[in-house]
Amino acid sequence: MTTTVRPRRLLAASIAGVTALVLSGCADSNADSGGSADGSVSLGFVNGANTHFHTCLQKAVEQTAKAKDAKVYTANSKQDAGTELSNIEDMIARNVSALIVQTVNVDALEGDIAKAKAANIPIYLTSVATDKASDILGAAVVDLKKVGSMDAGWIAKDADGKDVTVGIVAGAPGAASDLLVGGFKKALPANAKVVANQPGMFNPAKAQDVAENMIQAHPKLDYAFVANEEMAFAVRKAFNAAGAKQVKIVSVNGSEDGIAAIKDGRLQATVSNSAAVIGETAVKQTVNLLGDKKVDKISKVPLTLIAKDNVDQAPQYCPK
Repeated sequence: MTTTVRPRRLLAASIAGVTALVLSGCADSNADSGGSADGSVSLGFVNGANTHFHTCLQKAVEQTAKAKDAKVYTANSKQDAGTELSNIEDMIARNVSALIVQTVNVDALEGDIAKAKAANIPIYLTSVATDKASDILGAAVVDLKKVGSMDAGWIAKDADGKDVTVGIVAGAPGAASDLLVGGFKKALPANAKVVANQPGMFNPAKAQDVAENMIQAHPKLDYAFVANEEMAFAVRKAFNAAGAKQVKIVSVNGSEDGIAAIKDGRLQATVSNSAAVIGETAVKQTVNLLGDKKVDKISKVPLTLIAKDNVDQAPQYCPK
């Protein structure tokens, strides 16, 4: 069962950086943590946005919760840290057994976690983890720096030592995008020069505008790194319209549309971090940790570089 919760208020908040750490160990569960009236597990899932990734993540959470006989309440923060806090307060009011949060901003979680702890409701994070392992129930972590480095590795291999130029269409400043771009830039070889780096705000229309300006300024661009596939399709459209079909694009997600784009040549590589796996892991681990089962507190999400030569091996991205 899924119930959508509308946020009570919107608060303006800036997006700061996200810190993803590798943590280990097992978590304790409080016997008197919240739950539904009949004693079954109830979960509050606070999603971060409305991209394809977030839609698939929620679907995975809902399907896995149903299989585990857990009730789920859902809310969406729409990339706003203030709305996220409001959503978490709503979930606390519902006395859920635990919160699963795809956060807008890990730095802003400090207040969220403090409120949940005061109400004796643990938080499980998806995609990232905070620097205080003792404050959370657990996390399903995507190594975002590694994601970026894997795309850079594909460019390094493809360029084969030749001097090349690279453009970056990032996501929203701060949060996950900074880690992706940072990992990408650090792993680029010396022969690959970044000549442009602008945010597309995880918005295809904005990304297309960025790409149009980028290709005008750098008509002989060789490669582009785009922070998600939805933006990458718009970037491809802009490049093609400008007569720059030579630009090779690498991206992130491994969605069904992304895999199709690898097959037809619109994209050259992408790193798969399956939303289905993240959502399923989050629910299973939350239920296990609430039940005092000895499982890893922090789970690393598998990553796979997908290109033309292994496109048929891409993991399922979105639950059916």
